[in-house]
Amino acid sequence: MLWDIFCRVIDNHGDIGVCWRLAAQLARRGERVRLRVDDASALAWMAPLGEPGVEVLPWSSHPGPGDVVVEAFGCELPQAFQALMAAQPRPPAWVNLEYLTAESFAERSHGLPSPVMAGAGAGLVKRFFYPGFTPRTGGLLREPGLVAAPAATNAVRRVSMFCYEPAAMPALITQLAASDEPTELLVTAGRATAAVRAVLGTSQRQGQLSVTYLPLMPQPGFDALLASCDVNFVRGEDSLVRALWAGQPFVWQLYPQHDAAHHAKLEAFLDWLDAPPAWRDFQRAWNGVTPALPVFEPRAWADTALAARQRLLAQEDLVTQLLRFVRQPANTSSAGS
Repeated sequence: MLWDIFCRVIDNHGDIGVCWRLAAQLARRGERVRLRVDDASALAWMAPLGEPGVEVLPWSSHPGPGDVVVEAFGCELPQAFQALMAAQPRPPAWVNLEYLTAESFAERSHGLPSPVMAGAGAGLVKRFFYPGFTPRTGGLLREPGLVAAPAATNAVRRVSMFCYEPAAMPALITQLAASDEPTELLVTAGRATAAVRAVLGTSQRQGQLSVTYLPLMPQPGFDALLASCDVNFVRGEDSLVRALWAGQPFVWQLYPQHDAAHHAKLEAFLDWLDAPPAWRDFQRAWNGVTPALPVFEPRAWADTALAARQRLLAQEDLVTQLLRFVRQPANTSSAGS
């Protein structure tokens, strides 16, 4: 089949990161994919070699729809493209790929139709596809045959840092510097580097803490980084999933929302994770829910992280489910069929 995946880049890397992984994994299963994105600049370092079967096009490019149209993260398709969809004798399957959440509405809403009532696409039907952590959702992106890397065995504790600007960063730096255990902090380029340098300035060593600032890296390199570390600080959606596959203790910073909706999202995830109280408290503080950062003791989180990965490996991956979903007879974009 021919897929059109539409992506608007809102966060620094997350939206295009998820969409590129989806496009590449579809192509590796023999599908043809056109990734239509409003800002493809990050792909120059994220996926410098491209992927056979994936074509990257501007957002408002002219080719008409293929067999499946994916509207990623609620981005609204161009009206001209919706008109082309509506003009097809057999409209393409229209999928609204939603954000990842452990909240209960993901299970309730997964697969539901949403008739288009106005605009150029009036009369068509899109369907919601919710990624998730349970069998009643659409699952997570996972390469076929993914073999989990063995647990890192480092002489010095290695910690990766991919974050926004957490208010708890100074407290974490203080803890790591004063720890009995030497720590190597590997800081990703961009906002994480700025957040760490706001605390340490130009210094790359403080007490027991040494800091290495990393360049921008392609997705396979980032995945390998997480697998090589003892603890991973991640943010957003794409890196959370990769931290889960790494099977190591992690701390997740959600995209901050002005109405604090990310707090409820965090609690739902911690419930699914079955995180022990100390890990819950640390994650809450890192996300600004509570003010004081607890003691950083990630070894106590290791068994929970491994158990979560095992539960997820037992479920079908997102691409397998999505391929089946779009082939279902009920999944047609025509409201009258």
